[in-house]
Formats: sequence, structure tokens, C-alpha cells
Amino acid sequence: MNLGVGIAGFVTLVTLFAVGLGTAIIWVGLPVLALAVLLCRGGAQVERARVYALLDTYIAAPHSPLPETGRWKARFRDGGTWRSLAYFLLLLPIGIVEFTMMVALWASSLGLLFLPVYFRFLPTGSYRLWDWDRPVLVIDSTVEALPFTALGVLVLAVTLVTTRWLARVHARFARALLGPVLTTAVGR
Repeated sequence: MNLGVGIAGFVTLVTLFAVGLGTAIIWVGLPVLALAVLLCRGGAQVERARVYALLDTYIAAPHSPLPETGRWKARFRDGGTWRSLAYFLLLLPIGIVEFTMMVALWASSLGLLFLPVYFRFLPTGSYRLWDWDRPVLVIDSTVEALPFTALGVLVLAVTLVTTRWLARVHARFARALLGPVLTTAVGR
């Protein structure tokens, strides 16, 4: 899911900021930049809710209350707006890595786990490891496939641990960029 949100956020915000900055000199870009800031802040709010719903991590809104006058200037100067933009820009490459890891691990574990069931339905009636023309190993019986099922159980255990670890790492990433900045008093 992070990959889809990352693609949508990256494409939308990069396009709007590029068009807005490129046409700001003729004043056309100012409403586009305003729209980009509103979408960035609104998208960050939706993303905080998604992280809470899926990862059980509450993230407080980082934005300070808007003043009565100069609300647009305050939105542009707010560090939370720019951290939200950084989140959506970084979510694309992070989403690619997360998606690739999860697809590879889950497909490998389930493929190994169910090898005794599906090998006979492959085009040759057997599973040929690494090369169809000159295979290193040919599995054409249930007994030969059972050790790979045991390996599938092991890979499934690694996959479950990795999935939880990746969720915790992503929750920290979201909290760091979508949450308020924790300031400490220096030199008291």
C-alpha cells in the first residue's frame, strides 16, 4: 500500500510544485502552489490516520494553529508542511523497497510451502530449479518436494518477523516526518 500512496503523492506534489514554481513569475503559479500546500497538508493528515489504523501508531499533527491574519504565509513557513512534503517524496523509494521485499519474501515462502501441491500442474509436470533446459534439480514427486516445504516454513517465519520489523520501521519513519518536532531545552 505504501507504494501506491508513494506514487500518487510523489507524482501529484512534484507536478504541482514544479508547475507552481515555474509559473509563479506570472502569478499563475501562486494558486497552484497554494493547492500543492493544501494537498500536502491534507495528504499528511490522511496518512497519519492510515498509519494509526494499520500500524497502531498515533501521530499528533505537527502544525501550529494558524493565526488570524497571514494564514497562507504561516502555512508556507510551517516546518510541518515541508516535512510532510519530504515524507511523500521519500515514500516512493521507500515504498518500492518495502513492496519488493514483501513480494519476494511472501512469494518465496508460499511457493516453497505449497510446492508439493502445485509442482504436478506445471507445464512439464515437475519443478525444475533455475533452468528449464538444464535444471540443477528436478522435483517430480511429493517426497522430493517435502524438504522444500520445510524450507518454506522457515522462510515463512523469517517473512513474518521481517513484516513486523518493516511495519515498526515505517511507523518510526512516519512519526519522524509527519509528527511534531520534539524540542529539548539546551543550556538550562
